[in-house]
Amino acid sequence: MPEGDTVFLAGKRLNEALAGQRLQRGELRHPRLSTVDLAGRVVLGVHPVGKHLFFRFDDSRSLHTHFRMDGSWHLYAPGQRWRGPGHQVRAILSTSRRVAVGFRLHDMELLATAEESRLVGHLGPDLLDPSWSPAHEAEAVRRLTADPSRELGLALLDQRVMAGVGNLYKAEVCFMLGASPWAPVSTVDAQRVVLLARKLLLRNALRPEQSTTGELARGRQHWVYERGGRPCRRCATPIRRTMQGSGVEQRSTYHCPTCQPR
Repeated sequence: MPEGDTVFLAGKRLNEALAGQRLQRGELRHPRLSTVDLAGRVVLGVHPVGKHLFFRFDDSRSLHTHFRMDGSWHLYAPGQRWRGPGHQVRAILSTSRRVAVGFRLHDMELLATAEESRLVGHLGPDLLDPSWSPAHEAEAVRRLTADPSRELGLALLDQRVMAGVGNLYKAEVCFMLGASPWAPVSTVDAQRVVLLARKLLLRNALRPEQSTTGELARGRQHWVYERGGRPCRRCATPIRRTMQGSGVEQRSTYHCPTCQPR
């Protein structure tokens, strides 16, 4: 599932391409929205919230989309060939200058802009919220520490705690803190967790490359994520890839057994 910075960057690019423009084509290929025609609507802006995107229109409605595991939005010039099969297209929003095409968008809803909170009101503070303040930080810390016995890795992935962290940043935050993903939340400095997660997301919010090490060279961007079996950059112990959680919450996690003792 895309990280919050990926969605933020997508929202920024879509906003720059569509905001203030009138749609010449507004087609939604979704069972519940197949009869909707957004042609003629002016896009007021594209607003990311955690891993959600809202396209706001001049008729006080918003189009909500979520990438889930494999969704994406592409931008093209008019007439440019699309980089994906037509049967995976779920939305087409085009103006005289740009064409936005949504692929594999499993979640899609058209709703009143005033009702957006119905879909995102349960989320914790958005780590990439432009209006982030000490109050947001305090609320994220409060939510993170609400269950002191919860495993840190699972708490980080819970968007109700703070919105934006995915599997990549979960693994990297835990490593950089020297904490096991299975450590109880009570054993770490919760404020430090929040600040580090926000710092990493901000560092990568304006570029497609995601680096937590400070390096952008291929194979050097991450400390442990997707490095199972390879030597730890700090101690040379082989990185382990293990499953954490159960049911729908189960995710793979990467950790160094020496730098992050369980």
